Amino acid sequence: LMEVESVTTAPIAGQKTGTSGLRKRVKVFQEKNYLNNWLQSLFNSLQPDLEGKTLVVGGDGRYWNDVAIQIIIKMAAANGVQKLLIGKNGILSTPAVSAIIRSTKSFGGIILTASHNPGGPDDDFGIKYNNTSGGPASEVLTDSIFKFTETLTEYKIAKLPEVDLSVVAENKFPGGFCVQVIDSVEIYENTLRTVFDFDAIAGLIGRKDFKMVLDSLNGVAGPYTKKIFGSLGLEDEHLLRSSPLENFGGLHPDPNLVYAKDLVAEMFSGNFDFGAAFDGDADRNMVLGKKFFVTPSDSLAVIADYAEQCIPYFSSGLQAVARSMPTSAAVDRVAKKKNLTLYEVPTGWKFFGNAMDHYEKLKTPNVICGEESFGTGSDHVREKDGIWAILAWLSILAFVNKDTKEGELVSVSDIVNKHWKTYGRNFYSRYDYEQVDSDKANQLMAHLVQSQTDLVGKSLGPFVVAAADEFEYTDQFDSSVSSHQGIRFLFDDGSRIIFRLSGTGSTGATIRLYLEQYEADESKFNQETQDALRDLVKVALEISKMQEFTGRDAPTVIT
Repeated sequence: LMEVESVTTAPIAGQKTGTSGLRKRVKVFQEKNYLNNWLQSLFNSLQPDLEGKTLVVGGDGRYWNDVAIQIIIKMAAANGVQKLLIGKNGILSTPAVSAIIRSTKSFGGIILTASHNPGGPDDDFGIKYNNTSGGPASEVLTDSIFKFTETLTEYKIAKLPEVDLSVVAENKFPGGFCVQVIDSVEIYENTLRTVFDFDAIAGLIGRKDFKMVLDSLNGVAGPYTKKIFGSLGLEDEHLLRSSPLENFGGLHPDPNLVYAKDLVAEMFSGNFDFGAAFDGDADRNMVLGKKFFVTPSDSLAVIADYAEQCIPYFSSGLQAVARSMPTSAAVDRVAKKKNLTLYEVPTGWKFFGNAMDHYEKLKTPNVICGEESFGTGSDHVREKDGIWAILAWLSILAFVNKDTKEGELVSVSDIVNKHWKTYGRNFYSRYDYEQVDSDKANQLMAHLVQSQTDLVGKSLGPFVVAAADEFEYTDQFDSSVSSHQGIRFLFDDGSRIIFRLSGTGSTGATIRLYLEQYEADESKFNQETQDALRDLVKVALEISKMQEFTGRDAPTVIT
């Protein structure tokens, strides 16, 4: 029989699991019993249902990924797990974990990632749990995990040898415990092949007048882009930074205009017709055309508009679209025209899961979801999916160009401009103030709540306030209530200002300021975004007293 040891421990403060798991500096995770305590709290929360079950395990390859997985193996064995499916070399993208859970009908999955945060000995690490549907853990489960971390007195760990994760093989141990090392890409790729017309996409990539480039930012997307896009005919030289590195090569693996600046420069030089970047765990994406940036909000709206026509998965009819509250209302206009159900939910992909599961139970899946934070996906899995989004865009390009002659390519910018002419343009921007002192950030948010009293009908600059509130969400499927999800100032012309504290950083606080203004006048569509939003930005900075509270005279990142 397997030898299991019960190790005495004590609660460790601050192990609260957020919307995307537990994220801290690597050095915090390396502290004595830190990871072990959290894992035992997870396993306690899953008992007794966990006994004899299968879990999927993998991560984005960041520093300490390999060490953490060996600890997970030994503790899972000690806590009654029957089998672990682990990606080769410990590598699995976040959407791939979701696909594998669903395809193999596993009980759940453990993902080691801090997503778009930097990696390395002095940077970030993270861990999160996904449930049987393949989606992020519910708040009920994350609350349970936290409660256990506050009272834990021991953890269980099996005395097992290190498992070689470099070889695809089945490793069997006493007591029937098994670790199966699997190909990281195969199941996920097969899932995508049930969604898209790969032949049509290959035809687009093979056109002489179409050039594309993908940048994995040294994250986990690399092995997937090599296999999937290589099979579609994309040459290796157009797959940039496609080997996962423990520190992402010193890059910040966040696919936006600041951190993916090399790709942005390449695209705005006019050398390529289509470009995309992915984050550390490959669930986020940025889409670029030749000298053209597609905002995540517009990307969601365009995909929703074309999905039924050019993506086989949706050929039976798109049922619903969903967006996070801060995401622009561009997709709302598509939903209205196409008579689709629209869901507006708090930030965090788990909030889309209940809607997806609802339509799946009705045997009418086909839901598309998106967040302004570069996350897009559908109900083929229960995570946002960067590669899915890029295949969706390539499907659209293949569709609109199926009858065009060489040299007459309909471009990304053509597609988006046509969309604006049909629906109008939602000018949109996000200002991120990163690593702000937490106390100062909380004071700013409290000030904003107080400032909302008796604002309706009053003018803020050239804007008249139609509503001012703190967003609260009641889930219509499970009746759960999520409070304090963002402070909103809504104006009578449809413009919005939203403030929200982000939970995805490992230190300090990140204040996110979202700005949106709708424009129906076609002659104004080609304004620079910051010019179009200038008056709104001024109002937002004044009402928040941003500089006074944070000491910052400019955001860290503008998207």
